[in-house]
Amino acid sequence: MKASDFFTLPASLAAFGSFFDPNAAPWEWVPRIGPALASWRFAPPALMSKPAGLHIEGPVYLDPSVRVPPYGVIIGPVWIGPGCEIRAGAIIRGNVIAGSGCVLGNSCEYKNSLLMDGVQTAHYNYVGDSVLGNGAHFGAGVICSNLRLDRRNVVVRTADADIDTGMKKLGAIVGDRAEVGCNAVLNPGVLLGPGSLVMPAIAVSGFVPADGVARSTAPVVISKRHRK
Repeated sequence: MKASDFFTLPASLAAFGSFFDPNAAPWEWVPRIGPALASWRFAPPALMSKPAGLHIEGPVYLDPSVRVPPYGVIIGPVWIGPGCEIRAGAIIRGNVIAGSGCVLGNSCEYKNSLLMDGVQTAHYNYVGDSVLGNGAHFGAGVICSNLRLDRRNVVVRTADADIDTGMKKLGAIVGDRAEVGCNAVLNPGVLLGPGSLVMPAIAVSGFVPADGVARSTAPVVISKRHRK
């Protein structure tokens, strides 16, 4: 299982390409977010005027086309690409990269995560220690849980094996064009294949294959079901 099975790093993030090996396991991209940002030469955000209620701290890059909110918190290192929209009350707190055309929504929180082009996380989401592929979409209230209750290493469940990642914190690996319904919880280390779908208001663990549909809360590999 490799990262290229889930997503393709878009051209908007080409400056960070050397840090994200498509042949690596997809969860191995998460600890590479910090080093990728450390390679960037930050300058003060090029905002025409910063809203009084928007707090910006530390190294932050905002493309000039980014729409900023009247209030919120951005604590670097953070890199936000062209055409993104940051909505009111968003908290972006360290080691966050977003490609082009993303929505970082109202009252949402982000930390140590990579969002590729066109990611939509519009309402009341938590995205921590996660990778979201191109065009991934979260309904309102979706949570990427990133820490086991027993504080043990996160284990990912693939179709072939259970793999100890060696990571205490790991959220969701979400493939290109995956859809997650409102109020779903993605348990630590869940793997959602490209084009997969998670039904609303369930907690999902394990592996949902490409174009599969998660309808169950059972912590097992969910069989593939093509959407009609």
